[in-house]
Amino acid sequence: MVASPDQRARFLASSADDDLPIIDAHHHFFDLARNYHPWLTDHPVTFRYGDYSAIKRDFMPADYQRAIDGHLVVGSVLMEGEWDPRDPIGEMRWAAELAHEYGLPSAAIGQIWLDREDVGEVVAAYRDMPLVRSVRHKPKAVARADHSPDFVAPGSMRDRTWRDGYARLAGAGLSFDLQTPWWHLDEAAELARDFRETTIILNHAGLPADRSAEGLQAWRAALDRLAREPNVVAKISGIGVPGQAWTLKLQAPVIEGVISAFGASRCAFASNFPVDSLCASFGTIFDVFKAAVRERPATERLALFHDNAARWYGLAAEGDQP
Repeated sequence: MVASPDQRARFLASSADDDLPIIDAHHHFFDLARNYHPWLTDHPVTFRYGDYSAIKRDFMPADYQRAIDGHLVVGSVLMEGEWDPRDPIGEMRWAAELAHEYGLPSAAIGQIWLDREDVGEVVAAYRDMPLVRSVRHKPKAVARADHSPDFVAPGSMRDRTWRDGYARLAGAGLSFDLQTPWWHLDEAAELARDFRETTIILNHAGLPADRSAEGLQAWRAALDRLAREPNVVAKISGIGVPGQAWTLKLQAPVIEGVISAFGASRCAFASNFPVDSLCASFGTIFDVFKAAVRERPATERLALFHDNAARWYGLAAEGDQP
């Protein structure tokens, strides 16, 4: 579930990449014969990485173990995989079965619909599931050209019904994993200020898809404003660019930007596998992550790859309390 004391000590003494323990803070499992994921099952789909048909297949713990070969992954956090929205709790029941059988995932993030009538039922169920530590509901978003500072829409972070559902999370001890484009981050900052007891875990670095100088500058300014809120942290994941190799040159501005905004104590690396297998292998993704922070102190690297995710998702060594 987490690194052992010996593993931690070995890395802190050697500072070697091969000794660096990892908690993969964001990945998926798919069993398409058993479980219904409309976006993968119904028809070929196209998302921000282009054609997703290459991942229209099962991805189970054995597949994950093969993918991570060469890296010291000691724990993982399963992100809900947008399966049948009629049964949000079902995926987490299945995840608990996987954890019992395979030892993975170590924790999970459940699907929820904050503006639906069943939100109370779902929150109550997750409160009683030890594996579930956070939830995700992608709020309503629009294209950058259609966005305005006063944006509000049903299902958005300023929608009263959506916020009423969000208000239930703190009492159940649940965090909120937020996936939204960076031009909506001022709305996320308002949410963080209005509900300070709930930790917001920003997914995929705020989706900095536009790597032009202007695009990165605007993304970074929005990130800096969000980072002022102490109850917000950030995952560095899902930062592939269609048609471009996953290289240190491509990813360093994003990695450095997120860490500069939030600090090493409020960031974590994650694979977003198997979705990001459309861009690179697990090994390439984590080789680049490691190279980007290799000159940082060993304690910061341990925080970025392991300790921060363990803290956010309440992971502990066997026999310890999270």
